[in-house]
Amino acid sequence: MGIGAVQLDALVRSHQLVRVRRGAYVLHEAFTAAGPEDRYRLRTKAVLRTRPALDAASHHAALLLAGIDTYGVALDTIDLLSHVRAPRVRAGLRTHPSLGVDVEVVDGWSRAAVAAALCQVAGGSGVVAAVSSMDDALHDGRCTTAQLVSALDHLPGHHRPSAERAIGLTDPACESVGETRTRLLLHDLGFAVLSQQTLRHGSAFVARVDFLVAGVVVVEFDGLVKYAGREGRAALAAEKARESALVDLGYEVVRLVWSDLERPAEVARRIRVALARAAARRGVGA
Repeated sequence: MGIGAVQLDALVRSHQLVRVRRGAYVLHEAFTAAGPEDRYRLRTKAVLRTRPALDAASHHAALLLAGIDTYGVALDTIDLLSHVRAPRVRAGLRTHPSLGVDVEVVDGWSRAAVAAALCQVAGGSGVVAAVSSMDDALHDGRCTTAQLVSALDHLPGHHRPSAERAIGLTDPACESVGETRTRLLLHDLGFAVLSQQTLRHGSAFVARVDFLVAGVVVVEFDGLVKYAGREGRAALAAEKARESALVDLGYEVVRLVWSDLERPAEVARRIRVALARAAARRGVGA
């Protein structure tokens, strides 16, 4: 655009531009108005502008460009596929060998194919982070389990076990990262859990619940956003009526929010208490 280094420095000092990395800039207004993930997307795009044409976003950088939900990923480093022999980290940029990874160009931005990026996240950010994004992509039809398995072939050998474990833990029925996190916690606590179960009284529909534990305890993850404002109060009233109907049918209901997921022992206690109450109410004995 004909703007030299001195002018760029002046634009940064006057808060018209934000320098996100050497040679990479974002308009200050857009950057400050964005949330953490949107800022990461802007930084990724700015960095891609400074790289060779064959470079592509990878790992969670590719997932965020693709609009896939993430959890537990670091937003301080941008991952790219590049013409390098080994991974290299430098000033907030981590480059990886391409190793035959499928790349696609969408809206002018090069990124690893969704299935490949999902498997990369397992090695880079861990199993929970990978499953959270895999569930979202599978639920929305952005990839298939077969594509995930195929993408394993292009992972470094030491990352493959994590990706295989993540694929084995996926559940396309989960509808949000919060639900995935809840399901993984219940699994780790040893509870038999089914996702997105439809409950009926005779032939009449009663509710579709997030999780059903041991056939008698309904576990619902509640992000709380839907209860804001006037419409939120109406939604809360409807939710209470729905919960009363479930209790009348003999189910116990345990509601969890994000902060509960950080207290697994307390979650386990609440569910065990609910199981005991349900057994007593059904005449089986605690």
